Amino acid sequence: MEQPFLFWTPSIAAAGITIYTGDRFPQWKGHIFVGAMRGNHLERVTIDAKGLPQRPYETLLAELKQRIREVRQGPDGLLYVLTEENDSALLKIEPADGAAKTN
Repeated sequence: MEQPFLFWTPSIAAAGITIYTGDRFPQWKGHIFVGAMRGNHLERVTIDAKGLPQRPYETLLAELKQRIREVRQGPDGLLYVLTEENDSALLKIEPADGAAKTN
């Protein structure tokens, strides 16, 4: 048996998981994004040169106070997040400055 690659104590009730491979966020290439059903956020896990996760993991979208059900990378290189609450939403995450956008 091997120890798990990623874990949270206490559990975040991990939902959707994706490894970013796009070009829209070059600084995120190879990072892992995990939806949290408990804790109501998206986790970004940085991977080092040896392929190991680096703590602390970055918490994103916590201000929404919504459970993150799914996260996927679209064919456009952007991240899409599905929330699960009464006011659920499909969110598109794109670069804020527009510098990484393609036509």
